[in-house]
Amino acid sequence: MSAAEGPLVVGVDTSTQSTKALVVDAATGEVVASGQAPHTVSSGAGRESDPRQWWEALCEALHQCGDAAHEAAAVSVGGQQHGLITLDAQGDPVRPALLWNDVRSAPQARRLVDELGGPKAWAERTGSVPGPSFTVTKWAWLAENEPEAIRATAAVRLPHDYLTGRLTGLGTTDRGDASGTGWWASGTETYDEEVLRHVGLDPALLPRVVRPGEVVGTVRDSGDLPFSKGTLVAPGTGDNAAAALGLGLRPGTAVLSLGTSGTVYAVSTHRPTDPTGTVAGFADARGDWLPLACTLNCTLAVDRVATLLGIDRQAVEPGTSVTLLPYLDGERTPDLPHASGLLHGLRHDTTPGQLLQAAYDGAVHSLLGALDLVLDADADRSAPILLIGGGARGTAWQETVRRLSGRPVQVPEAKELVALGAAAQAAGVLTGEDPAAVARRWDTARGPVLDAVERDEAALARIAGVLSDAAPLLERRPDQR
Repeated sequence: MSAAEGPLVVGVDTSTQSTKALVVDAATGEVVASGQAPHTVSSGAGRESDPRQWWEALCEALHQCGDAAHEAAAVSVGGQQHGLITLDAQGDPVRPALLWNDVRSAPQARRLVDELGGPKAWAERTGSVPGPSFTVTKWAWLAENEPEAIRATAAVRLPHDYLTGRLTGLGTTDRGDASGTGWWASGTETYDEEVLRHVGLDPALLPRVVRPGEVVGTVRDSGDLPFSKGTLVAPGTGDNAAAALGLGLRPGTAVLSLGTSGTVYAVSTHRPTDPTGTVAGFADARGDWLPLACTLNCTLAVDRVATLLGIDRQAVEPGTSVTLLPYLDGERTPDLPHASGLLHGLRHDTTPGQLLQAAYDGAVHSLLGALDLVLDADADRSAPILLIGGGARGTAWQETVRRLSGRPVQVPEAKELVALGAAAQAAGVLTGEDPAAVARRWDTARGPVLDAVERDEAALARIAGVLSDAAPLLERRPDQR
């Protein structure tokens, strides 16, 4: 470990598949130690994980960091959004967590939207029109399908709340993550009592929403952790809000994140209210807003297509007239929770590489369709898109985004931006700085800029046409097939 110039801080990213921890020099942004440990997700109709695995993975990741974690002065947790965690009176999980990509609550989502005034009313109330990814719809699903779990629940948490609570012994969350639940009113920045009454959720079960920059507690005594007693704990936030901090994002800059899910977002000073439901009106972790659109199928879906074809994920070939909509897990943008993958235009001379390119095109098309909607009207549409996430360094992803967007693309050199954003948040509680300013001081967005190329209008029109024509198939519920 190199000598640090300033105090050390820890940033945590607890994602769908694993938990990562970075020990970062708060003065320079240098990563002086890191660790990572996996957790499992169920397959089949639902997507569930045991939250206790996240804690075990965090402990393992921190122990991999060695003495550096013990020297850290503050820690913060960034986590996957929307997940529903139900805890009993002893603080143990009542059942596995329902994750963001569990879409079994699609019927409850439709019903809740109708029962509380329709899409426009929901957008005005909470900033978003809840779909099956949102926590409120998962609670409604659980109430209908597992009422015994509801009766046993003494506390409701989100993934980052759960780990922060295990660190401090306190029940807290932040505005960024709370804004993805469907029961937090973005206009008043408080829990929405009408929504909670409607779904039968006692507000006393929910965590306190802390202020940006607030110290939420200190690490309590625990033999599982290498932290020193009294290490400060920052509020933490959802993964996308943490990544925005990690980039030091300013209003007007578009971010396209390629991971298990795909997201596009930008910081805005205006509270978003999109009645179509395409854009979720999330809060950021600082006091501004983070309008965001999310797809369920991104890198894993494209990798699955490559596996089925028996070729490398980079082995794409140009010249395809095939359309492949890789909606393998249903889809959120567009709102097609019951959809499956769809292939159109297959010919005798179609190659595996062209099929794979079509999968990339289908995944990126969904994201770019929402890009303009997350940007304020005065944003510069010719500025580079910041490309982040696990897929961002893949040439096929980079070239597909360039070709279908017609915009330059910047790929930040910094990795693990969620954990870096959490680390910037931890540094902020030590120094009193804006965490985004901390990240800008660390120069986390530095990276090569790929020049713009001519936008492939023909491919965009072809995909949009297939999507429109296939709507009846894609919207059909499984029990209608």
